[in-house]
Amino acid sequence: MGYRRIRDELDGHKGIHVNDKRVLRICRKYDIKSNIKWKPKSCTRGDRNPDHIAKNYLHREFHAEKPNEKWLTDVSEFKYYNGIEVHKVYLSAILDLYDRRIVSFKISDHNDNPLVMDTFDEAIRQEPDAHPLVHSDRGFQYTSAQFYTRLKKHHMKQSMSRVAHCIDNGPMEGFWGILKREMYYKQRFNDRSSLITAIANYIDYYNNQRLQRKLHVMTPMKYHEQYTKAA
Repeated sequence: MGYRRIRDELDGHKGIHVNDKRVLRICRKYDIKSNIKWKPKSCTRGDRNPDHIAKNYLHREFHAEKPNEKWLTDVSEFKYYNGIEVHKVYLSAILDLYDRRIVSFKISDHNDNPLVMDTFDEAIRQEPDAHPLVHSDRGFQYTSAQFYTRLKKHHMKQSMSRVAHCIDNGPMEGFWGILKREMYYKQRFNDRSSLITAIANYIDYYNNQRLQRKLHVMTPMKYHEQYTKAA
């Protein structure tokens, strides 16, 4: 983590009050550096004959006034190794733009429609009264009639990124980067179970313990709860 995150962790979780500049000086003295940001690799596969294409209604307006107003969703791949054999699992997640919490996620050996539909169905179980704008890329799962039908059933509006414009789904891509830098790139996974456990544990940490300055140095769930208490 960088010096800002270190300062926030010291203050928020350890009760040690110190400013950014002092932490930066100490980091420089002991050559403490954050992980390098890697360019994300997309596992998006488009459909040659999509059932439904939506306009980009989000327009990079990544601010939301309340929970469940805007959701972002995507799929990312992770590898584990069995000797020289390389295997993959796929993580599908839905992120709320108000509090940046992960509303729901599912992991599968296959990047397919059931993975995305199960993620959506879990989000509905978690937030049965939600009617957000739902933004995604143009992956085949999101352009399917199955996904569109689900959105219409729950009175949700669909929005899609333009082709080859990952920044249109920027906060979702940002979450993938955070997860992989802080958990995945640090180690080699030699079995499926340990990788899945590490992903699930990290998402729990991200939602409930990881402080964010964009959320006034609160965790996503704390920021979410603050809104619900005030409402």
